[in-house]
Amino acid sequence: MIEYKRLKDFTEEQLEDLFLSVNWFSGKFPAKLRIAFLNSSKVVSAWDDIKLVGLIRGLDDGVWQATIDCLLVNPQYQGCGIASTLVNTLLQDYRDFLYVEVVPDEKKNVSFYQKHGFEIMNEGTPLQFKGSGWK
Repeated sequence: MIEYKRLKDFTEEQLEDLFLSVNWFSGKFPAKLRIAFLNSSKVVSAWDDIKLVGLIRGLDDGVWQATIDCLLVNPQYQGCGIASTLVNTLLQDYRDFLYVEVVPDEKKNVSFYQKHGFEIMNEGTPLQFKGSGWK
């Protein structure tokens, strides 16, 4: 049975295992991931006993705007509703905010977010600056 928790303090190994399970480049930097999650506004994680199998992270200003920064579920656990539970839990936390935005890394994920109430913006284009950590 999957248990959902609100914590930010993960081990580097837990984060590395989860991020690399979905082939995310950031999994190569578990120490930085650990610091990033400790400094996140909101984090909801999914656990199978002691194994971290999914998580979502929200970054926000406290009242106005929030951004879903990442949502990932170990491929062995995908298709079980974990991602939907994580999104719905975080959206409940942000129900009084004016905006919650997400920029999916892959276009194939757009329909998932649309099923959860997100709409494609009429204006705007996501932009990204890659810092020196990507080299």
